[in-house]
Amino acid sequence: MNPEGNLIIRDNLEVHRFEAQVGDSLAIAEYRLRDGVITFTHTEVPEGLRGHGVASRLIKNALDESRAQQYQVIPLCPFVAAYIRRHPEYQDLVVPRFNHLIS
Repeated sequence: MNPEGNLIIRDNLEVHRFEAQVGDSLAIAEYRLRDGVITFTHTEVPEGLRGHGVASRLIKNALDESRAQQYQVIPLCPFVAAYIRRHPEYQDLVVPRFNHLIS
């Protein structure tokens, strides 16, 4: 499966998660939002989509949207923390007292 051409990402505000739709499959990045701080709590990718970069594209989109909305980020989700660790251009979004999660 090559999800590159038909990957649709959106912020589903009603259920507090970013979603990446590929055909009938849905990858998600759940979050909580309060007082200008977005806390990423869980990322899940269906087995059939794993290894195709879907989660990375989903989190990139979520972090880009967080920056556009001027949100600070708390990366409680291990995948989000690892993504930020690998992409230092997003480290400035992290609430300083949570920098230990990305070090």
